[in-house]
Amino acid sequence: MFKNYIKIAFRSLKKQPFFTLINTLGLAIGMAGGVLIGLYIYEELNHDNMFADADRIYRIDMDIKFGGAEIKTAETAPPLAQVARTDFPEVENSVRFRNQGSNLFRASDKTDNIKELNTTFADSTFLEFFGLDLIAGNEKTALKEVNTMVITRSAAMNHFGTIDAVGKSIILNNNTTYKVTGVLEDLPKNSFLKDYSVFMAMAGNVASREDIWGSNNYFTFIKVVPGTDMVTFQNQLDGLLEKYVLPWAQRTFPGMTAESFEASGNYLRYHTIPLTDIHLYSDSSIEMGEKGTIQNIYILSFIGFFLIFLACVNFMNLSTAHSLKRSKEVGIRKTLGSNRSQLVIQFLTESGLVAFASMVVALIIAFIAMPYFNDLAGRSIEIPFAKPWFYLIILVATLLLGLFSGSYPAFVISKFVPVETLKGSNFKSSSKWNIRSFLVVFQFGISVFLIVGTLVVFQQLDFIQSKDLGFDKEQVLIINDAYAAGDQVAALKQDILQLSAVQNATVSSFMPVPSSRSNSSFFQEGKLDQQDAVQMQTWRVDEDYIKTLDLEMITGRNFNSQSVADSTSLIINESTLKTLGVTANEALGKRVTQELDQEAPVYFTIIGVIKDFHYESLRDDIGALGLFMDRSTGSMAVKLKTADFAGAISAIENIWTKRAPGQPFDYRFMDDAFDTSYKEERRLGSIFIVFTGLSIFIACLGLFGLAAFNAQNRTKEIGVRKVLGASVTQITVGLTTDFLKLVAIATIIALPLGWFAMNKWLQDFSYRIEIGWQVLTVSALLVIVVAIVTVSYQSIKAAIANPVNSLRSE
Repeated sequence: MFKNYIKIAFRSLKKQPFFTLINTLGLAIGMAGGVLIGLYIYEELNHDNMFADADRIYRIDMDIKFGGAEIKTAETAPPLAQVARTDFPEVENSVRFRNQGSNLFRASDKTDNIKELNTTFADSTFLEFFGLDLIAGNEKTALKEVNTMVITRSAAMNHFGTIDAVGKSIILNNNTTYKVTGVLEDLPKNSFLKDYSVFMAMAGNVASREDIWGSNNYFTFIKVVPGTDMVTFQNQLDGLLEKYVLPWAQRTFPGMTAESFEASGNYLRYHTIPLTDIHLYSDSSIEMGEKGTIQNIYILSFIGFFLIFLACVNFMNLSTAHSLKRSKEVGIRKTLGSNRSQLVIQFLTESGLVAFASMVVALIIAFIAMPYFNDLAGRSIEIPFAKPWFYLIILVATLLLGLFSGSYPAFVISKFVPVETLKGSNFKSSSKWNIRSFLVVFQFGISVFLIVGTLVVFQQLDFIQSKDLGFDKEQVLIINDAYAAGDQVAALKQDILQLSAVQNATVSSFMPVPSSRSNSSFFQEGKLDQQDAVQMQTWRVDEDYIKTLDLEMITGRNFNSQSVADSTSLIINESTLKTLGVTANEALGKRVTQELDQEAPVYFTIIGVIKDFHYESLRDDIGALGLFMDRSTGSMAVKLKTADFAGAISAIENIWTKRAPGQPFDYRFMDDAFDTSYKEERRLGSIFIVFTGLSIFIACLGLFGLAAFNAQNRTKEIGVRKVLGASVTQITVGLTTDFLKLVAIATIIALPLGWFAMNKWLQDFSYRIEIGWQVLTVSALLVIVVAIVTVSYQSIKAAIANPVNSLRSE
């Protein structure tokens, strides 16, 4: 019997090639989108799961409020890892990382440096802690000695041309010689360590051995014993403040107690976060790896689910629309003895065949689209064709989709009454508001929601691009690793300033784009209690920094390199004034220090106040900032005054080659570096555009199917109307209006939902747009225009048909 079902299903599908093609294509597009999004979500949810005992690994984070600043950070004090091991029996092991950013390395027998973008100090427990095996070297001893390092396979190939690198020497920043003691396989792409290529022994980091609880620069991971109650463990962590932090702080503030600390509005709280939750759930301001958000996963899950659902709805509508052509077939089958269950199985078999054909096409589409999707999403996802579970999921999903998408048409068609179908009567719904109408409303509601989301994301990105940031990021070239020029940095800057294409230049590690950051606590002269602390960023800059970035001076003056006194001068921003509780003019001449534990502390005199500028992402409020005139050679910013960027860069590179021979010339434009802060939002916007387009396309196929159904169902009515004098325009408008009502209902429902959801998304930004009526209006108009274009073809076709033919069919 089943063989007969298959044979009849093939014949039926073959007899209607256009209908089969449309159904298969619509379902395949939805399935392909679902496969791509599903694989993306799977990779995101499985971040860092590959490490040994990942379910028992936690990172200790810290929330702190002190000196007017509230900070959520993943970096903690150097002694914390050791304390965790000794004070808490639940802690089996611990490891720390001290991020070092990018550095220049070269093999000892070479003269040219190679830049490694992500390097870190790591404790000797690193490899054992995460269950990592070395390609070469001993995991237990590789990071025990000072000036030793473990490098990845890629780094070994870059520096030595072979993975046989153990025992060889590498020179760091033309200064310190390290011995390679291990070669590690490149780390997985969905791990927080994926970008790191060099792990240096923590033994060489002097600060890591200091008993300082106020310097937070170390990522601390712990591995707990099986069965540990993390709620109880968290309560024990709360005791660290009184046991260790306050006794250390009392060296500077003898009278400080937990009560006085909290009474002044301050707090310090340690808490844990599971390793596998860090990527999506961490709210820390600093991370070792690229951070995603669970909100984006929810959004993509929503898009993926409804993309598939829309494809199924499209199948239902098209199948139902086509059912009229098969009404006589159903009538004959029932007359000859077929029962309803047999008919249901027959039609479900057809939908199953279409679903399997669609899945094959979907996998082909997904395979072809995967490289483009990876570019779009910034990932390295692969379709796991070698994994048996993948085929099992695909098989089950296809069966479920086939049953789901075919169930409604199967039960509707099998319900036809033989007498009426053989007589030629059309099947009519008992209600004007039926399930097909509901499905169209649902389809277009989702489309309107996605359109609103797309417009809001891009409006926010446009707002970010066009907002006055308080500094000039246009035509500013950042030369990375200026320190590679050694004692020639000053000469390098002067040579560059001689170029006609250059307006100004400044040397500093601190830029208002992703770069070096440093927070410190300062105290006004005469106000040395802990409640008077001022927490602010401390940036070391030269005298040309303010001019190069076109920062606005509110009052006071800029630094003067000829003035010895300016080595202890300070320029603050407006936000620092709020923390100090003074006006700009009152701030001039005030002195601050951070050396409360010194007999003769160094005081810095405020000589100027600059207007606030956005040195952090627009997600964050502008915090207190202090500029100090000091040497910091991490990078050089060059303000260009020419449109010939290629010529200017070439001239600067020639100077670099002269002043820093053998060093890599690495540069970026400040506006591009600024844009990288919002790459997740850009990716989300691009994904929104693609899948919104697909959802609209699928929704239009469904509407097209319903329009065809409606036109067929009202053929005689249209014929009678034309005989009685109705014009083509009147009939077309009448048929189109029916569907526009559904689209209008969908729009009315979806607009407030889209507004609410995107307002929640915008809450992540301290500086954001307001969703205006224009966004909602454009979304509504766009979907209405698309609906009119989709329906008009069937409506016009039905309106211009010869009424004689339609009436003769009676």
